[in-house]
Amino acid sequence: MKVLQLVTSPRPFFDQQVSTLQTRGVDCTVLAVPGQYGGDSGRSVTAYARYYRDVLSVIRSGDFDLVHANYGLVAPFAFAQPIRPVVVTLWGTDLMSDHDWLRSVSRFAARRADATIVPSQVMASELETDYDLIPFGVDTDLFRPISRQVARERVGWESDRQIALFPYDGTRDVKDYTRAQKLVSGADADLELRPVSGVDHDEMPNFMNASDVLLVTSKRESGPMVVKEAAACNLPIVSTDVGFVRETVGNLHNCTVSDDDETLVAGLEQTFDAGSRSNGRQSIDGLGLESLGDSLLEVYRRTLDREGKTKSRTEVSHGV
Repeated sequence: MKVLQLVTSPRPFFDQQVSTLQTRGVDCTVLAVPGQYGGDSGRSVTAYARYYRDVLSVIRSGDFDLVHANYGLVAPFAFAQPIRPVVVTLWGTDLMSDHDWLRSVSRFAARRADATIVPSQVMASELETDYDLIPFGVDTDLFRPISRQVARERVGWESDRQIALFPYDGTRDVKDYTRAQKLVSGADADLELRPVSGVDHDEMPNFMNASDVLLVTSKRESGPMVVKEAAACNLPIVSTDVGFVRETVGNLHNCTVSDDDETLVAGLEQTFDAGSRSNGRQSIDGLGLESLGDSLLEVYRRTLDREGKTKSRTEVSHGV
């Protein structure tokens, strides 16, 4: 099976998705939108015009079985070719965007696709069409609990203070670092806030295990995947109610999900009073990469099987 994977910008969870499919015999060709994407800034119209040309060129040169559009913004480029069936995965910041036009494009893509995938129930509730609920997978071999002392030695943290990990660039407005600072300063605990960004994905488990709590204060999120990864490390989590956070860790020990500052501060204090890790790995049971790969492959096969039956009926009809 050959699949053309369209994506705006590859993310670690997307790269893992592709690798998992390839281990199952799926030949994936990845085509990303040209240019650099950083933080809250997008690409130019020119970049997307070039992308349209690139997609058509790759389609003509490759014998693909189907096209998988990963993100609502690239779905129209998948529909630019009328031959191969299209699978669309919406990531969250497309379907739940602040921009009306992007939400509209994403909903249109969901209706038009041969199969639509969403990673959370929150997103599914926004759709008025059939869908497959397939949560983003977590590499539970990479993200796993290790000794806090060992982890701090690995990342070079010599502090004996309790550490709240802020896993983003503090200059990004949507991540609301100012609110994180306010929450930490308001907590009755010897707590230090440490922002971490720009490190290799493979190093993040060390930073998570070196911390005492993950603090997320984002105004909006498509996930965030960092919450699932922290849960896999049994790291306590205090987060605003964004994306799939509540449905993932809302009922876990030592995890707090709320949009109320007083509740979030209390969550920080409770975490340190308890002095223990969370039971986060329970929440991601069945959300590993193996399960993700199996589910995606099933969607591909079902889509191609349905496409094959449709073609057979059409050929018979034309022959009558």
